[in-house]
Amino acid sequence: MSDGAAAAPARAGDLAGQGIRVDVVTIFPDMVRQSAAFSIPGRAQAAGKLDLRVHDLRDHTNNRHRTTDDYPFGGGAGMVMKPEPLFAAVEAIRAEAGGDPIVLLMAPDGEPFTQAMARELSARPHLVLVCGHYEGVDERVREALVTREVSIGDYVLTGGELPALVILDAVVRLVPGVLGNAESPHEETFSEGLLEYPHYTRPAEFRDMAVPDVLLSGHHANVAKWRRRQALVRTRARRPDLWEKLLPLSKADQKLLDEADREREEKI
Repeated sequence: MSDGAAAAPARAGDLAGQGIRVDVVTIFPDMVRQSAAFSIPGRAQAAGKLDLRVHDLRDHTNNRHRTTDDYPFGGGAGMVMKPEPLFAAVEAIRAEAGGDPIVLLMAPDGEPFTQAMARELSARPHLVLVCGHYEGVDERVREALVTREVSIGDYVLTGGELPALVILDAVVRLVPGVLGNAESPHEETFSEGLLEYPHYTRPAEFRDMAVPDVLLSGHHANVAKWRRRQALVRTRARRPDLWEKLLPLSKADQKLLDEADREREEKI
C-alpha cells in the first residue's frame, strides 16, 4: 500500500505557511522512500516541514496482474504507461487532499527544471510528482491530467524516480525553516543567476596552496566584494549561457569584473 493510504488524514492546506506536501506516484515506491529518508528531505520530514507520501501505481490497476503498461498503438519498440492507473492514482490523491495540487510529470521532453522553478514550487502547499517509465505515458495523461511536464536535463533515464528525487530535494530545501541557515538558499549557485563563489575551510594552507588573504581578514564588506567578483568571473568563464542573461551588468558588477581582469593581466 502507499504511504498516503497509511498516513493519518490531512488536507493539503494543513501545511500552508508551515511546510509542503509532496505525493509521488511510481512503480518503484521503495526507491523513492529510501532515498528521501536521508539528508535534507529526511530532516524536513522529521521536522514536520515535508509531508511525503509515496504511492505505488500498481495499487491503482484494475487487473490481477497489476498491469501499468501496454503495447503502443501503431506499433514500435517499447511499452507505454496506461492512462487508467495514472488517472486513478492522481484523482484519488486530489479527492483525499482537497484543493488543486500542481501535478508534475517527469518527462525528458518537458520544461527544463531550474532554480527559479524550484523556488516557485517551494511556495506551493501541495505537489504531485508522476514518474514515467518505458517509452513514456499515454498522451491523454499529458493532455488532461498533469499541470506541467518537467525535465532535469537533455538525456534519457530509465524512469522518472531519479528526476522526482532531484526535484524533491531542490524544492524542499527552499521551504522556510528546512535549512539551518536561512541565508543558505540565497547564496547558493543559481540563486541570482550566478555560479557560486569558491569556498575554503581549514587548514589555511594545504600543500602550498593558501586560502585568499581576504577571507582571513575578518572584513565582512571586503569578503562580500571578493565573493561577488569571483562569482562573476566563474560564471563568465564556465557558463556563457547564464552570462548572456546577466548582461548588461550593473555599474558595481562591471567595476568588480574590471578589477578582476586587471589583476589577471598583471599576473601574466
